[in-house]
Amino acid sequence: MKYSILIIILIFVTSCTNYNVQRNNSDYVPYKSSGFALIYNADLHEKEKFYKKINDNDLVVGHNILKKNSIIKITNPENMKSIELKVSKKINYSPFYKVIISKNVATKLELNEMIPFVDVTERKKNKFFIAKVATTHSEEKKVENKAPITKVKIDNISINKKQSPKKNKKFSIIIGVFYSEISTNELKEILERGYVGEGSLHVKKLGKNKFLLSSKPYASINTLKNVYFGLNKYGFDDLEIKQHD
Repeated sequence: MKYSILIIILIFVTSCTNYNVQRNNSDYVPYKSSGFALIYNADLHEKEKFYKKINDNDLVVGHNILKKNSIIKITNPENMKSIELKVSKKINYSPFYKVIISKNVATKLELNEMIPFVDVTERKKNKFFIAKVATTHSEEKKVENKAPITKVKIDNISINKKQSPKKNKKFSIIIGVFYSEISTNELKEILERGYVGEGSLHVKKLGKNKFLLSSKPYASINTLKNVYFGLNKYGFDDLEIKQHD
């Protein structure tokens, strides 16, 4: 069985995108992930063992992988409102979350604080940078950066239309895409038996030799978090979370 686990791990490394490996290569791949934002509040110091304070009145964003001053774009997929900011500080927080933001950032994005699902994308560094809040349309592919960062300037590109968050949203954790159905099912059995509980995972055939391993869709963030931590104990880091309509 030890040999089977080793083979499965090797298949995972060669068949799945791994951000930490890519960052060490000469061909730099910007960080990109989807999942939940951690909205700062004073209770985090006790509940999440959080040690750094954030001013909720400021537009502040922190990350546990990206360095300070990295530029990231955070998008609320519910209304396509986005904001571009420099990472204020590198912060250690629960790996379940993709980014930590101040209350003010959550307000600008009109996030549902009960399910603050976001897309996070690292942007190319530029000598000139303007923090922008925008309602992004499909034809808008680039944001022009014209002003030096002397102050954080908010640019409302278009009329903001509030949209009520949809109820009963479900989310799943994407573990990886594999080339072997046998290996995918073996890994599923290993994870369910020792880490996440029987029936927690799902295998979907994407093509002739492509098989997606993910968690089942869950409406409860706490349940999703428990599955995530189980996978994290096995060695899976920075797993992407998918939102289902």
